[in-house]
Amino acid sequence: MANGSGRPLSPHLQVYKFQWTMALSITHRITGVGLAVGTLLLAWWLIAAGVGPEAFARAQRFIGSGFGLLLMFGWTWALFYHLANGIRHLVWDAGYAFELQNAERGAYIVAAASLGLTVLAWIIGLAVW
Repeated sequence: MANGSGRPLSPHLQVYKFQWTMALSITHRITGVGLAVGTLLLAWWLIAAGVGPEAFARAQRFIGSGFGLLLMFGWTWALFYHLANGIRHLVWDAGYAFELQNAERGAYIVAAASLGLTVLAWIIGLAVW
């Protein structure tokens, strides 16, 4: 719907040119949902450990399966992404890095940090396991 100027009253993704900061904002919301779902998976695993050996073995089998490991890898990435993006927002809250160049640099740093920390955590986790 447009007003008298021909511009939309409520702009949508089709109106804006793609920017990394926009992608990070959308991804932040999606990873928030992923964190909630992954936390339910971890809660199931912990509850199963308290219920008994059969329940724990069932949960362990699922989480240790290829699909379960993929879910856990995604959950780990979402956790580190949320952490890095939250730090970026704290920097903004302090009044820094609002310039477009700095905002885009921050977006790249968040993406690289979340991937790097995820891979590092899984390398350490697999080495310890």
